[in-house]
Amino acid sequence: MTSAQIDDKGQNGPHAAAADATTSTEGYQRALGARQIQMIAIGGAIGTGLFLGAGKAIAKAGPSLILAYAVAGLVIFFIMRALGELLMYRPVSGSFSEYAREFIGPFAGFVTGWTYWLFWVVTGITEVTAAAQYMTFWFSIPQWVSALIFTVILYGVNLISVKLFGELEFWFSMVKVTAIVGMILICAGILTLGFSDAGDTASVTHLWSDGGFFPHGIKGTLMTLQIVMFAFLAVELVGVTAGESKDPKTVLPKAINTVPWRIAVFYVGALIMILSVVPWTEFSPGVSPFVEAFKKMGLGVGAGIVNFVVLTAALSSCNSGMYSTGRMLRDLALNGQGPKFFTRLTRTGTPLIGTTFSAALMLVGVWINYQWPGDAFTYVVSFATISGMWAWIMILISQIRYRRLADRGLLPQSSFRAPGAPYTSGFALAFIAVVIVMMGIDKDTRISLYCAPLWALLLGVSYLVLKSRNPEGKAFAERVKR
Repeated sequence: MTSAQIDDKGQNGPHAAAADATTSTEGYQRALGARQIQMIAIGGAIGTGLFLGAGKAIAKAGPSLILAYAVAGLVIFFIMRALGELLMYRPVSGSFSEYAREFIGPFAGFVTGWTYWLFWVVTGITEVTAAAQYMTFWFSIPQWVSALIFTVILYGVNLISVKLFGELEFWFSMVKVTAIVGMILICAGILTLGFSDAGDTASVTHLWSDGGFFPHGIKGTLMTLQIVMFAFLAVELVGVTAGESKDPKTVLPKAINTVPWRIAVFYVGALIMILSVVPWTEFSPGVSPFVEAFKKMGLGVGAGIVNFVVLTAALSSCNSGMYSTGRMLRDLALNGQGPKFFTRLTRTGTPLIGTTFSAALMLVGVWINYQWPGDAFTYVVSFATISGMWAWIMILISQIRYRRLADRGLLPQSSFRAPGAPYTSGFALAFIAVVIVMMGIDKDTRISLYCAPLWALLLGVSYLVLKSRNPEGKAFAERVKR
């Protein structure tokens, strides 16, 4: 159902029925508590993009990377508040796909659901592969063995119960948060007390004295925007948990409102401290800035600590992928846009077939990555970045259209309105457009834009075939729900 279907009945129209629907009809169990949702929200903003990817960004932009993270963080906050407004209007597990379907059209929901599913499958493949590589730091075992063990364990966790998933994600996030806070405190101690090997040279003047705050000009900073935004991918995962939160009306707004301080502390704060202790010119593109900082401080255990943290970050991402892919496939199936067997749930309320199918593809992808780590796989991995941002675009457009209808009295007002919208949502869309342009300019990320039209063509053909076989898609969905 789309916004065009609204008639003169106002809130008694078809949207009102959607708004009144409760997530109990989805069959999920509300087992995720406030503690788990908060840490899922925090962990979603902290990943390997910060621990590893920041090194390349520092080499490109120098200290101005701090500004890039701050501005991008503001945009992420606008995106999350737009999502929060939609979630409080109608908290559903399908989240972005559901809102795109309702406010843009069935095809938009179809594309969003399958694209977000692909994003997490590909991300899961790359992350479990990375986790296996990190294990070789301590153990001499074949990478495929580690990849298989990690995938099976995370698959089992996600099938047992959503509560166990939330608990595992809580501790994964706790490790990442502890590592960053620890680094900030150590750097603060070095700057104020002057201990460690870096104590004599540490100074905040490194932020502007080594070639200036913009050592490569504004262009250098702009060219890091895609790296910066990629680091924030998965922050929207909290929206997928809406259908399984114990008290979504209370918990989700609190989690979303923590976005500014999370980014201020974990990205902006951490970079200010690291770049004050170690001059930006001493960082290498392919090396974690955390590892470099530990070396400069004379802390030999730094490499092992960072390796453990990035291992945790990779497993956290794969765990999130297992969780979200099953929910997305079930949402598509419930709306007649996917095979109906994906609607099946276990007795504990987890999507059995969808999670199993996605986990199997992750294992196949890991095997392909080991056998043929060439260009074909690189194309697919590169596409994951642009597909992740597609969800953000759909969130923003859906919120703009929802707000327009709500302000006209055709839909109930959300209890968590996005401040400054629709202007903030428009600004976020413009910012994402700039990032996409930067991706096209940068030869290292341009491949993502080449893959997008091919995926769009595949989805377009699939949707036409699906529609021809099932012209009454909504009726099919209602039959499945009953």
